[in-house]
Amino acid sequence: MSSFRDGKPLSEKVTGGKLMQDWLTARAQATPDKVALITNPGDGAHELTFAQLAGQVRQMARQWIAAGIEPGQRVAVLAITWPLTVVQLFTAMRLDCVLVPINIRLTLDEIDQQLRLAECDWLLPYGLTDTLGGLHERGHKIANLDVQRKVAKKVTLPDHDIDLSEPLAIIHTSGTSGTPKGAVLTYGNFYQSAMASAYRLGVLPEDRWLCVLPLYHVGGLSILIRSVLYGTAVDLVEKFDVDAINRKLTEEPITLVSLVPTMLYRLLEARTQPWNDQLRLVLLGGAAPSAELLQRCHDEGVPVATTYGLTEAASQVATAGPELARRKPGTVGKPLLFTQVKVVKETGGEAKPGDYGEVLVSGPTVMQGYYNNPDATDKTLKNGWLHTGDIGYLDDDGDLFLVQRRSDLIVTGGENVYPVEVEAVLRGHPAIKEVAVTGLDHPEWGQQVAAALVINDNMSVSDEDLITYCRDHLAGYKIPRHFLKVGALPQTGSGKIQRGALRELFIEQQNSHQRGDLSP
Repeated sequence: MSSFRDGKPLSEKVTGGKLMQDWLTARAQATPDKVALITNPGDGAHELTFAQLAGQVRQMARQWIAAGIEPGQRVAVLAITWPLTVVQLFTAMRLDCVLVPINIRLTLDEIDQQLRLAECDWLLPYGLTDTLGGLHERGHKIANLDVQRKVAKKVTLPDHDIDLSEPLAIIHTSGTSGTPKGAVLTYGNFYQSAMASAYRLGVLPEDRWLCVLPLYHVGGLSILIRSVLYGTAVDLVEKFDVDAINRKLTEEPITLVSLVPTMLYRLLEARTQPWNDQLRLVLLGGAAPSAELLQRCHDEGVPVATTYGLTEAASQVATAGPELARRKPGTVGKPLLFTQVKVVKETGGEAKPGDYGEVLVSGPTVMQGYYNNPDATDKTLKNGWLHTGDIGYLDDDGDLFLVQRRSDLIVTGGENVYPVEVEAVLRGHPAIKEVAVTGLDHPEWGQQVAAALVINDNMSVSDEDLITYCRDHLAGYKIPRHFLKVGALPQTGSGKIQRGALRELFIEQQNSHQRGDLSP
């Protein structure tokens, strides 16, 4: 199951194939009556103990077997943030399947592409009915679980030990090329990430982690896996409702919450009273927070820990606790235990403290590789180091500062948008001759997508028409919110787009509007 290139594993370094008991089964034996999952269906909270969660997983595992799902197969799930996705995750673990969580905000074309790239054997039949129907029409095999319920009762579950070198999930990330790539994350990656995070953040017996991150992101999945290993509770929020989450943080004993800066900004803007005294940490990542947001947190006593992570390293890489984040604004601190970080110059040599360069990561949380994509794997994993494409620097104390995430990457509301992907869609419009996409700073969303366009002679197109066109081909968060029609795109002598100059054009446009200057 770990063969992803020429019949050989991409990496054997994680754990050397060490076996251990299925994590949820082990946890249910150790602390069966502790609360595992808290959800809010309807009007009241609903709790599942670890024993109850494990019972639901056993029931679903029998259904999977009855439907023909076999160990080692890649099983895709439309990863809605609801309890069923939690059960599906641990069912995949119980049966030694590889989970492929799919971003439900993607278009049908985008989901179809990811399923094909990951060579998914099955798609689970829960979630968005129209999407599932469209995918079935395109030839994707949907597991027939409902008719297997009676048969499933007779299925005997096999004993199963976890091999930490085997893959647990394939999580898609576009990377700097804009083409989706499936990062293969092993059991060992997630296990080592959970341990390293615990060593940095600490674990308390009554911890209750509020999960507002989507379960198709590595951050959301990591919270579920960590809490099973720790024996602590997850409070699962199905949608980001600002008022409801503020009530939870105020009235309920939440101790940990993971947020992206946009979420934190909106919560602080809307809250009317301080959060509960038991809240010991707000883990803030996904994008660089503004200095103003961090200062506001410090002024209002919000215990923010700034963190840097990425899909290819199973989430957390480095984290600065609240005291360090206050003392050194902008830092994400030192790498977690057993993780190494270095910054290298374009020449390949290590950068001196304070000098910018590419951030490289090494350690047991680094992915096995990109599924069925040896070229991308070879470009990203070199001599034991993950080349992130992110630009940053280390200070004299070895604390990491991020300057730019993945070169031209746009991070809006914690979601990654790659200019080349949006540009490819816009080039398909008959009125557009050339296009370049960049990100503009925004106080709530971090950045917004903006597109500069060269229009074909004797043609015209409105911003509203372009938005409608994009909506048919792109997830909503990827659609440009600003358009600028220009005679020519700013380019370097070698013909590359000057994205810095591109942003300046938009800034000048905004300034002109503020001055009331209506000239083009």
